[in-house]
Amino acid sequence: MNGADTDTPTSGKEGSQVGFYHLTRTPLAEALPRLLERSLKTGERSVVRCPDATTLAGLDKAMWSSSVCLWLPHGHVYDGDEAFQPIWLACDDAVPNGARFLFRVDGAGGEDLTGFKRVFDLFDGADPQSVTRARERWRAAKGAGHELAYWKQEETGWCQAG
Repeated sequence: MNGADTDTPTSGKEGSQVGFYHLTRTPLAEALPRLLERSLKTGERSVVRCPDATTLAGLDKAMWSSSVCLWLPHGHVYDGDEAFQPIWLACDDAVPNGARFLFRVDGAGGEDLTGFKRVFDLFDGADPQSVTRARERWRAAKGAGHELAYWKQEETGWCQAG
């Protein structure tokens, strides 16, 4: 992925660094494991907030069968051992693994981004409603004082576009 660094420190602002990831070339189940792999390489823990149990189950399956890396260590409420999981999949706002990176699937979870170093807001570019909701989240995050970035999938990977 071109340029989508996951180890850039946050600015001196109080807010989190929030990146909006506009999925235009691959589905979520293919794009998310790549981003999570890069996050793991930085030594950070992540929580993935899913909008529903069906999405969580689909992402769990995709992470077990991903060709991105040999293995993406993760768990969810049905697995237990929350504190030991480097990646936690959830449908609520809990962060039982102490994650500093938050991956929001189509804006899942609450608006409170306090305590997260990085936030990855992934949304489906083929769904006009998803794009509209992402624009609303962008305005809310900007109003809350977060440092924002917009990433769009291109042929060669992620490119910062705004």
